[in-house]
Amino acid sequence: MMMSLRLVLLLTSSALIAAPAFAERNDLPPPEAVAQALDNAPAVRASVARIDSAKASENALRAGPYEVTVSASAIRRSVTRERDYAEFDATVSRPFRLPGKARLDRSAGALGVEVASNNAEDARHQAALMLSGLWHDWLLASALYRNDQLNITYNQQALAAVKRRMALRDAAALDVDQTQSVLSQAQAQAAQSLSAVKRARLALATEFPQIPLSNAAPDLAPPEMPEERLQTLRNLVLGRSHEIRAADREAQRLAVVARRAKLDRVADPSFGVRLFSERDGLERGAGIVASMPFGGSHRRALADRASSEASAALIDVERIRRSITVIADTDMSDGAALFDAWCASRDAATSAAAAAARTARGYTVGVIDLSDVLYAQRQANDARRTEIAARAEAARALFRLRIDSHTIWTPGGEAE
Repeated sequence: MMMSLRLVLLLTSSALIAAPAFAERNDLPPPEAVAQALDNAPAVRASVARIDSAKASENALRAGPYEVTVSASAIRRSVTRERDYAEFDATVSRPFRLPGKARLDRSAGALGVEVASNNAEDARHQAALMLSGLWHDWLLASALYRNDQLNITYNQQALAAVKRRMALRDAAALDVDQTQSVLSQAQAQAAQSLSAVKRARLALATEFPQIPLSNAAPDLAPPEMPEERLQTLRNLVLGRSHEIRAADREAQRLAVVARRAKLDRVADPSFGVRLFSERDGLERGAGIVASMPFGGSHRRALADRASSEASAALIDVERIRRSITVIADTDMSDGAALFDAWCASRDAATSAAAAAARTARGYTVGVIDLSDVLYAQRQANDARRTEIAARAEAARALFRLRIDSHTIWTPGGEAE
């Protein structure tokens, strides 16, 4: 049987491609499309709306909850052995915040806006992680499908060669059956891969319709180590985490709210002006009125609750910081480990391809059985699929590290 050695080498050529510079990768969506897709993600749009809500709350706290109250009464009084008298009474009053409360309200409002802004940035970050995951799912499924199609081509050529040899009485019908079985298995595997490609593309198009998708995914480029040290990127994951910032600002806000609640145990007084007229104007007057509630157990309980919530928020900051630290360490570890795993699988695929090529040559000269050739080719195909999966996982891990460190797919100026 005459097998195409060139095709055998072509099946593993993807494992030998030199890694391009990260900024020049052609297996990523256009940056402008990514920015539009992330900005239009539902979670991001909802978070941006919450920023407007936080700004409105800030304005409300700055103005204060107190408004001018107008109360009035008009009556007609009847006096025995006298006549009826028209009388009226009017009071205009307004509560006033005691010193220090207004400053704390303004501080709480400003911190609330910071919390909402950081939550919005974190929502965009999570959307970027989702986009990266779906995009790499599509690249991986497409790369496996392309490999399976090449494998089908190889087995079709092998089957044709075996049939020619059988016609020349140089091969048995069993050889044809074995080769046909291998071809059918390759076709079944390709059908499963095609289904995975369609599912991945559908999920990507549904979640991020702004990303332009061609009929075929780009070739999955080999992973590359970033120019920065992984430790540097790991530190940036912690330093630029919007989740940590949001938790920290929320803890500060609740601490301010707790101080405000403590001050509020002394209620705010109300001052106003009262005008009245009695006995048809025979008695008239004007004066200043004041009122002030006396705080009790209810205000004390509210202050205690606010203090407890502030303490819990401080603990949440530590919890979230530990969680992000785990993510940062995992990103760094995965980036290095999966890159090394891909290098090993690439070498394995190269060796398996060379073995398959030598086995094919041996069969051509009649020193190798067909079963050995098919087995070597199956091993080479498995090695290629393993290399493709390892390549995708390494690329995914290193790209996640870049996203988590806010060195890619971030709004302009955020890294600074």
